[in-house]
Amino acid sequence: MNKKLVAALSGGAALLLALTGCSDDTNKELDSWAKKFCDPAQTQFKAIQDANAAMQTAGGGNTDSKKVQQTDSAAFQKISGAYASLAKSLDKAGAPPSDSGEDAQKNAVNELNALSKGYESLKKQIDGLNTEDKMKFAAGLDSLSKGIKKLNTQSEQAFKNLESGDVGKAMAAQKGCQSQSASAAPPAKPSKSKS
Repeated sequence: MNKKLVAALSGGAALLLALTGCSDDTNKELDSWAKKFCDPAQTQFKAIQDANAAMQTAGGGNTDSKKVQQTDSAAFQKISGAYASLAKSLDKAGAPPSDSGEDAQKNAVNELNALSKGYESLKKQIDGLNTEDKMKFAAGLDSLSKGIKKLNTQSEQAFKNLESGDVGKAMAAQKGCQSQSASAAPPAKPSKSKS
């Protein structure tokens, strides 16, 4: 039923978690900065992964609309909290020591906070969907997936700027920021809902 929703969510998580790459020669300042952000961020990346996994499980087969609503609502809440925590971690880490590091960091913090508010809004929207009417519920889920795609698009540029050049390499070298994308966006299983 909510295959599109899950696919949209996975796209956002993949974007945020695509911090992998080859680390060659990053300097100690950059490594130190990346560690400040990536170490505490690891828990939040996992929270986003777990929320996405829960939504995928709820979206398959003939899952009851009410159960899908409850699972997705809880997932949106979890994702909202994770993005807010990531914003705090990035704010606390400060600007990376690079030419445009301050601007990139501020933009990324703003985008993470906007994502947090966006997912909080999606939680309210899904909580308000009518689960008795499966057609209306499916249409509501479709509308939510469009909202998620919009959020992902808005955040993309700030993350690209933050993860560019040596800063991205330093982040990729940190355990808390690497190998997250492999399990962040599992392929959406075909949903065979009888709605």
